[in-house]
This record gives sequence, structure tokens and C-alpha cells, in this order.
Amino acid sequence: MPSYTTVSLHDDHSRLPQDFIARMQEDLGEEAGAFLESLKEEAVTSLRVNPLKVSGEEDAVEHFRKVAPFSTLEPVSWEKNGFYYKEPDQPGKHPMHEAGVYYIQEASAMLPVTLLAPAPGERILDLCAAPGGKTTQIAAAMEDQGLLVTNEVNGERARILAENVERMGIGNALVLNESVQHLSAAFPSCFDRILVDAPCSGEGMFRKNALACDEWSLAATAECALRQREILDHASVMLRPGGRLVYSTCTFAKAEDEECMDRFLDEHPEFTLVSRHRIWPHKERGEGHFAAVLVKSGDAQPAPFRKDKLTSVTDKKLESFREFWEGNVRLPMPEQVLLFGDQVYRTPAEMPSLHGLKVLRGGLHLGTLKKNRFEPSHALGLYLKPEDAVHVADLTDRENELTAYLNGMTLNLEGDKGWYLVVCNGYSFGWGKLAGSVLKNHYPIGLRKYWMAD
Repeated sequence: MPSYTTVSLHDDHSRLPQDFIARMQEDLGEEAGAFLESLKEEAVTSLRVNPLKVSGEEDAVEHFRKVAPFSTLEPVSWEKNGFYYKEPDQPGKHPMHEAGVYYIQEASAMLPVTLLAPAPGERILDLCAAPGGKTTQIAAAMEDQGLLVTNEVNGERARILAENVERMGIGNALVLNESVQHLSAAFPSCFDRILVDAPCSGEGMFRKNALACDEWSLAATAECALRQREILDHASVMLRPGGRLVYSTCTFAKAEDEECMDRFLDEHPEFTLVSRHRIWPHKERGEGHFAAVLVKSGDAQPAPFRKDKLTSVTDKKLESFREFWEGNVRLPMPEQVLLFGDQVYRTPAEMPSLHGLKVLRGGLHLGTLKKNRFEPSHALGLYLKPEDAVHVADLTDRENELTAYLNGMTLNLEGDKGWYLVVCNGYSFGWGKLAGSVLKNHYPIGLRKYWMAD
């Protein structure tokens, strides 16, 4: 076990391991003092605007500035949709967070996806993806075009990942709960770009998370380095020749960063290092982060996927789905869907076989087939923009009613009976079903909170 020395950080509870201090003093020399002093400062807080949620042609950031309730928003230099905010603003407690208008994410954690440079129409793998910050950032850049496979080996964390994919209105992602060994066997040379945000010792989170401090040890750092080596080996199999791989961690340990990269390059001569990047808290406005950009030699299209047979929407058992879509959604109906029992999914345009894989989401969850009816999913409600729905319950400038909706209350509304997309300030929040003059609430019970209007 490491010895500890007490350091007066901003919360008066964090402790820095003595072994960590000694290593950083050796690594940084004269800079160590400034570095250790920076860990006494408050952690930086930031968020990233979600351009998938903006209707029409308006710039996502400009639109966000119009409706954001926050007192201070300053841009993050390496991410065009990133902003610093002040902690008293508490964006996680605002209804726009529930609508997926933004994602609360460390500014430093936004850098790896910027370096990955995802583009619409590509096949991209986020290999160690929970809780979903980098996945949702990749999806925004892909503009709902191409295939995003996002994976997390831990089952509980994979469920959180799936929830964030849903909240941010992502339609082209598959969410898997798989080992890297199983994935590399299923997807050899299949991806244009791969992000490996590897599990690490978490040293970059020390001033934000006292628990990360207490759980740190030199032995744990060595164990992380071994695990990262294995993950990278399997990731290399899944990248096509000419593809781009970004490796990132939130640690300062050279064993997990520079040395891990050097070892990988020695063992994989088909890869070339393009660049390495570090964010130091005493130099940049962010927590600690490391990223390296690699490219694989050659130039080849991704290998073809194994395919599963999808179900045509003309199938008789999908009659209630067709009726719902034709009466409530203005977007073109998908020609084929993926059925998991009674659950209906719209798959990405290029869809691999999911046979033998642990799948949490097989694309955009459209809803559930029930006896003689179809019930739309919350995921579909968050994916659709107001102009995509036939019936809209617009609660803009009706804050009390939005609060009531998020709390699970029914609303009074005049109009034709049927499904209504509940929206506010141009953002969708979910479904309601109108009968008479009462809009029955279909906001998921598990998401309801005791919201208070300002």
C-alpha cells in the first residue's frame, strides 16, 4: 500500500499518495511545484452542446446561447461545441439536460475525439465507451450518417452508456456489452477510425475525485498498463489499413501513456505515430489527459460485414407500427427494421450481424409492439425534432407545464386525439397521448424527478 500525505485541496478531503508525488517530481523536475499547486485549485467544469438537437439551419452554438440559462459560458479552444461554465449554474439540474441539449464533460476529455476527426458516413468504433461523453461527441460529428459501434465491457456502465446515447438523440449507434477479444474476432479490419479511451489509474481526476486518490497505487498503475496493452492489440486487428486510431487516458503515468505507445509501436510496425498530446492542469484549463494519434499503413476499404436478415415493414406483424408512423411521423418510414422480440429498431444504413454479441441497442429504438397497437419509445421521442412530428405540444414559455410533464403529470391540451411530441424551445422531451382534452404523460417513470420551476 502507498503512503499518503495530506494536501490542502479545495475540498479539504483529497489526499495525494506520496509515491505519486515522488514520481511526478522526478518526471517534471522544476515544473513539479507548479503542477502540484494546480491540484489545490478547483476542478474545471465544462459542457458540450449537442448539434444533433438543433432544428433547421441555425448554428448549434448560437442557438444554445439564446436559450441557455447559464451566467457564464466561455469557449473550449480545442472543441467548437465545448464551453466552460461556473459550478453555481448547475446545468445537470436543468430540463435542457434531460432533452439532450448538452452533455456535461471535462474539457480535456473532448480533445481525443477532436484528434480522431470523425466524419459522416464512416464506420467508427468507440471501444471503451462508458459513460458516453466521447461516444456522443463522435455521433455529433457523424451527423447521423454512417455506423457508430460503441462498446463497454462492464454491464452496469454499458447501461449508462445506452441511456446517454438515447438522451442525446443518436440514431446511428449500436451499443454493445462485449469483451475486446470477442469484438476483434467479430470485426477484423472493419473500422475506419477507432477510439481507445482506455481504463486507467485516473490520476488526471485527482483534484475532482478524492476516491481516485485513495484507490491509486503503483501496483494498480502497472496493472492498468498491462490491460491497456491487451486492449490496443485487439483494437489494431479491427482497424482497416489506412485507418486512424486514437489512444487516450486521464492519467499522467508514462507507463500508461508514452511507454505504452512506444511498446505498441515496437510490436506493431504497421502503425505510425502521428502526434502525442498532453493536457496539464498547470498549463491548460482542464484536468489531466493524454492522447496519441496513430495510423495504420496501407489503404483499403473496410472489410465487409457479416449480415443479419432484417424484417420488412410490410410484414403483417408490423401493421400497428406502420399505422403509427403514417399518422404521427413526417420522416420517411424505414424499409426494414430489426426485431428483438417485440422491440422495433431502425438500424444504421450499413448494419453488421449481431449474432452472438451482447447487444443493448441495435440502432435507434423505435418502440414496442403490443397487442393491436404500437407504443413509441422515449428514444424516438428524443430523436425527432419538432418538425418531424405530425402533432406537437409546444410548452415554450409555459415553464410550469414543462415542469409538470417532467414530474409525470398530465396536461390540458386541445387538439386531435393521438400521439404528441412534447417540445420546448425547439427541443423534444418525449411523448404524450391526447384523449379528449387531457394529454396522458408518457415520460418514462424512471426518469421523472421532483422538478421545480424557477
